[in-house]
Amino acid sequence: MSARKYFDEELSDLHATLGRMCTITENMIKDAVASLKTLDRTLGASVAETDREVDDLEIAIEKKCMRILLKQQPVARDLVKVTTALKVITDVERIGDQAADIGEIVRSFPEDKLFKEPEHITRMGDLAVAMIHQSVEAFLNESVGGADMVIHADDEMDGLFNEVKAELIEKISGDAHVADQAVQLLMVAKYLEKIGDYAVNVSEWAKYLVTGVHKEYQ
Repeated sequence: MSARKYFDEELSDLHATLGRMCTITENMIKDAVASLKTLDRTLGASVAETDREVDDLEIAIEKKCMRILLKQQPVARDLVKVTTALKVITDVERIGDQAADIGEIVRSFPEDKLFKEPEHITRMGDLAVAMIHQSVEAFLNESVGGADMVIHADDEMDGLFNEVKAELIEKISGDAHVADQAVQLLMVAKYLEKIGDYAVNVSEWAKYLVTGVHKEYQ
């Protein structure tokens, strides 16, 4: 097998594993938000357990990258593809951590009923799933346009977080008894907002892969 063909096959396998890792984190976010809406503590606990699978995939991808670097010693654009993948999996793994943290909040939720339907948090969850999916797709397809869509979507995520925070502050001021639950809900919203930030990070690496320019290092 030629060195070029070996590299392309190894990179394709690496990308497939990254895609699987992304799908798992998307489902973790969905399950975490669903567990909150119904206060399903069992479902919430299962999200944290699934995070171990994400951690295992991160290690597997790291090993694939190291194998490529050692065997192929890639240079120029090939080297960038491998080293950028190492950056991306770190952010995807952190997304899994945030989803697991939401599951843990639900598992230990102080009450058996939410004082209000978490409409904005639900929207944040849907947006978080869309952003992580689009960001990884942008990386795998080397799409600057797809990456920019995620970066722009983060403005909506930040706006939703601010709405949740304002709502909860208003609720606490009118009824101090809901303070504990409000704090938990605010933490969930903050974790979802952070997932949006990690999706933006992935998108920035996707753009770097194409342009050679990263916003943070300009």
